[in-house]
Amino acid sequence: MTSADVTILVVEDEPLVAMSIVAHLRDEGFVVLEAANADEAIAILEQNARVRLIFTDIDMPGSMDGLKLAAAVRDRWPPVHIIVTSGHRAVTADDLPDGSMFFAKPYHHAEITNSMRQMLG
Repeated sequence: MTSADVTILVVEDEPLVAMSIVAHLRDEGFVVLEAANADEAIAILEQNARVRLIFTDIDMPGSMDGLKLAAAVRDRWPPVHIIVTSGHRAVTADDLPDGSMFFAKPYHHAEITNSMRQMLG
């Protein structure tokens, strides 16, 4: 499987942060969709069965934060891999759905990409 075969959903409400990670992932060859909050992310997931991984911030506006989004994705779309990030919260494995990963901000793009490739096999 090549990166071009993989669709990633980036859920980030900070425009500059979103632009940076989206540009990096596209440069790495991934197909990238964007959402500014969990509500948009759920709508995208309902419309796009090709999403293989979500990369979500925790703190964002809307009806749920990134941890609740991660739990909802695990319940409704179990094959979708999940990476959670935050610059404001310390998160333990117990806070995340099984098989998910956490990265504190600021993160290194290469670390994110390597982790995504490992998760996706």
